[in-house]
Amino acid sequence: MNVSRLALFDLDGTLVDRQSALSDALTCLCRSRALSPDAERWLHIELADRAIVDDFARLRDAFALEASAIDLWQEYVDLMSAAVTCRPEVIEGLARLRAAAWTIGIITNGAGDIQRAKLFGTGLADQVDGVTVSGDAEIRKPDLRLFELAASRCGVSLADGGWMIGDDPAGDIGGGYQAGLRTIWLRGRPWPDRLPAAHHVVDDVTDAMTILLNETE
Repeated sequence: MNVSRLALFDLDGTLVDRQSALSDALTCLCRSRALSPDAERWLHIELADRAIVDDFARLRDAFALEASAIDLWQEYVDLMSAAVTCRPEVIEGLARLRAAAWTIGIITNGAGDIQRAKLFGTGLADQVDGVTVSGDAEIRKPDLRLFELAASRCGVSLADGGWMIGDDPAGDIGGGYQAGLRTIWLRGRPWPDRLPAAHHVVDDVTDAMTILLNETE
């Protein structure tokens, strides 16, 4: 099967470790704002999968905080962008793919400002041909329109095929399948019933990059 050299990567849980960064950022935020242990526990639960500015409005109301939701959100964004890291071998893998004439895109759910802050803070923004963030487009994976937009921002068409690599079974693998892409799943989350199997299953994103590089040969 001849598949386009387009590779779309998820961000959180795929290229970067959001959970470790989240824990560090929330510890710093709670210390900075002198938040109670109850407020810290609330944040860890509520922001476990995603975070938007409205979460901080709810935090402010629930714990009668004086700081504005916008100020709390901006501090959180700054702390997350400082805490999140991308392993050197991941950056190197992306560079090898581009050297092998792959077109690389990042397609991620999340608020635009925080996702872009992570991309620039880790250096990933310099390693890809296009970035698509759900918060900017107001559509989320697995919506086909977000995949179409991601391909377009990379200067290619979904009609030519390609690959989707991510850790979310429904959003990344299910969405990639609907978009006509081949898929590589980073195992970890429970696999939903009736979801088509990924083409490959790996434990690390660098293993996915090796699969793609072998496709090039």
